[in-house]
Amino acid sequence: MPRASDITNSEKTGAEEQFEQTLRPGAFSDFVGQEKIVENLQVFIHAARKRGEALDHALLTGPPGLGKTTLAHIIANEMGSAIKITSGPVLDRPGDLAGLLTNLEQGDVLFIDEIHRLSPIVEEYLYSAMEDFRLDIMIDTGPSARSIQLALPKFTLVGATTRAGLLTSPLRGRFGINFRLDYYSPEPELYNILMRSAKILEVLVEPDGAKEIARRSRGTPRIANRLLRRSRDFAEVKGKGVVTKEIAVMTLNALEVDEYGLDDMDKRILLALMDKFSGGPTGVNTLAVAVGEEAGTIEEVYEPFLIREGFLQRTPRGREATPLAYKHFGKIKKREKQDGLFGETS
Repeated sequence: MPRASDITNSEKTGAEEQFEQTLRPGAFSDFVGQEKIVENLQVFIHAARKRGEALDHALLTGPPGLGKTTLAHIIANEMGSAIKITSGPVLDRPGDLAGLLTNLEQGDVLFIDEIHRLSPIVEEYLYSAMEDFRLDIMIDTGPSARSIQLALPKFTLVGATTRAGLLTSPLRGRFGINFRLDYYSPEPELYNILMRSAKILEVLVEPDGAKEIARRSRGTPRIANRLLRRSRDFAEVKGKGVVTKEIAVMTLNALEVDEYGLDDMDKRILLALMDKFSGGPTGVNTLAVAVGEEAGTIEEVYEPFLIREGFLQRTPRGREATPLAYKHFGKIKKREKQDGLFGETS
């Protein structure tokens, strides 16, 4: 089984998914953070239940690991409905979508993760299902081809994506509820999440240990819970079974997670910019080749945090390392080194 540190935000193994399900809140009362989103969803759900209607279709966007899937499950639980889960890449034929939709019951929730990766033909079939709750299916081909309409029960589609900009306007416009999840604060949000997870996993964690993990978790609950598991391992092997601040620091240093929460790939991206491309600007495809990572993964997983923390900036010409990145690694920008040769004279 792969180590948790080997699993990226965009790729989850069965063990990782099972672990997340164990810690996943089942109600809004257990959900930490995203207060405005939770408050609005509670109002919308209460109103829908009061009218005896299905909740309007909801689109949840934001970086990986912030709770989009968790919110989809909570929506289903709060509505008292069943939830069916799939993802955009899996639905590559209209028949796959038809099979899912025709098996839904009144008020059910259909959750499509990475909805921006739906194939165009499947997306076209989804339009009428979302808007008119019917499915147009073509039977046969050629001169004998004919279209039949299947009535669908009123359901709620919850779509999740890390790349909202890749959604087509017709699809985006059919969602009546649209929320973007933001990163969590180390305290109190990630700290409270860690203490809740520690209680569920029966892990002894000192407050200072939880705060240290929260501070280096990139504002992401999934990463915080993953680091808690690894800290538990170090506590059992190198400590007394308690995640103290010292154990937390030992774990994070062993996993090469620094004071700012930068991991190995973050450092490789920034160092490649500074050492190989004079700080930029550099295109994302060139940068991806330099660090041996997919361009899409850099854009979805690593860039949002680096930009948010001020280490990286996007410009029309490409990516650039900021002065904070140079300061963090103790480097001097090459152009600054040359100012003495071509400096201005008075």
